[in-house]
Amino acid sequence: MNIASFFGTLALVAWLVFLGILGLVVLRASRERPIRNGGWLVLVFLVVGVLLSSVSAGMVFINPEERGIVISALQPKGYREEALTPGLRWVIPFFESVVTYPISRQTYTMSIAPSEGAIKGDDSITARTQDGQELLVDASIIFAIDPNKIINVHIFWKNTYVDNLIRPQARGAIRDVISQYGVQDVVSTKRLEMTDKIRTQLSDKLSENGLVLIDFIVRNLTFSPEYAASVEQKQIAEQQAQQAKFVVESKKQEAEQARQIAQGAADAAVIRAKGDADARLIQADAEAKALNLIAGALKGNSDLLSYQYITKLAPNTQVMLLPSNAPFLYPLPGLTGTGGITTDIPLPITTPTTQPTLAPTLIPTPAPTKTP
Repeated sequence: MNIASFFGTLALVAWLVFLGILGLVVLRASRERPIRNGGWLVLVFLVVGVLLSSVSAGMVFINPEERGIVISALQPKGYREEALTPGLRWVIPFFESVVTYPISRQTYTMSIAPSEGAIKGDDSITARTQDGQELLVDASIIFAIDPNKIINVHIFWKNTYVDNLIRPQARGAIRDVISQYGVQDVVSTKRLEMTDKIRTQLSDKLSENGLVLIDFIVRNLTFSPEYAASVEQKQIAEQQAQQAKFVVESKKQEAEQARQIAQGAADAAVIRAKGDADARLIQADAEAKALNLIAGALKGNSDLLSYQYITKLAPNTQVMLLPSNAPFLYPLPGLTGTGGITTDIPLPITTPTTQPTLAPTLIPTPAPTKTP
């Protein structure tokens, strides 16, 4: 309870006491039993009641979230040109009165849900898009009265600015802007752009009438049943297309993986074949170099080959069986014993038979030498 209300309560009590004393004085006077100094008591409480009522009528407390418009019979325009700011303020009793307006933020909601909007029932906005589709729009407008223009709000709108300004301007702006877009733009890529246009248009209209638009919110968009069914079918088709695309991509990845594996195997085979070829080249080069060395060695010593042949024979060989028709690749050297006897190895004997026969070739061994 503020101080203005307190003085109002005291004034009410004073008037009740005044009426009570006045009634008692009149009653006692009618019975010829007057109250001593009763007239003075009535006069005192009358004065107290008048004073308290005057103080209560002239004292106004303005809350921080309010501004006061002074309606004055003493002003040429009928009101003070300056609004009362928060705090305890004084006006001329019985000649001036105060009308308060909130300057705090207010929200006005229009919704299809019966219990959400300012008006019970379906209060959504019916709008048509550029391509003729019908939309039901739920929206909220957050606004406030401009403290610097509050007198104009009182003059032009008084307390009807919500029903006569906010509601029609919002519904008109929503219908006007939505008609500039196709339904696909409204529900997808250009929804934010559409909301910004509505906010700008509505802000200009409210500013002209002393209100400040804090925010405009599109709460929900509801389509007609036919369009909603078509959208659902389109979404199902898009999902199926995405699934098919995923399957195709999966098959492509599997094919690419198989190709990579085959390519890897082919590359490995090529590398392996190249390695084998390089190894053969290296081996052939080594063999060629070895043959060159051997040829060089034989060129300088013709008996080296015979020596190698002899050394390859087993040390205890006394008899060799050779085919009678097998020629020798080179003449066998003669073997000279220690006794001075030279024995030549006979050539193989060729027989007229078609099958080769083994002619014994006797290779005598040298007799041991006795020392005297």
